[in-house]
Amino acid sequence: MFEYSFEKLEVWKESIRLVKIIYEITDEFPNEEKFGLVSQLRRASISISSNLSEGTSRITNKDKAHFTTMSFSSALEVLNQLIISKELQFVSEEDYLELRKMISKITNMLNSLRKAQLNVKANK
Repeated sequence: MFEYSFEKLEVWKESIRLVKIIYEITDEFPNEEKFGLVSQLRRASISISSNLSEGTSRITNKDKAHFTTMSFSSALEVLNQLIISKELQFVSEEDYLELRKMISKITNMLNSLRKAQLNVKANK
């Protein structure tokens, strides 16, 4: 089966892992948060990998870097929502710290990818 370029990105694979964990954790949130934090966290986490995949279809490196930046922004949105979830005691300290580590890894990878995308343009 053909594998698209985004499927080869380690950062994309890590972001998919994050989505799965977010889904598991938000299953335990109160029912009244179904359309609040649960929905926001799930959509923002999915947005990380979605923007990466969409960006790989773009022609220019500047466009690709733009979608990588959007992925980075979505990762920070997830972090913000996790901080709120921890403050509201919907997420344990242990889970929060583990997820924060994952987000840090993903954002570092996204920064590296963005720099590489922009440097390709600069070197041409």
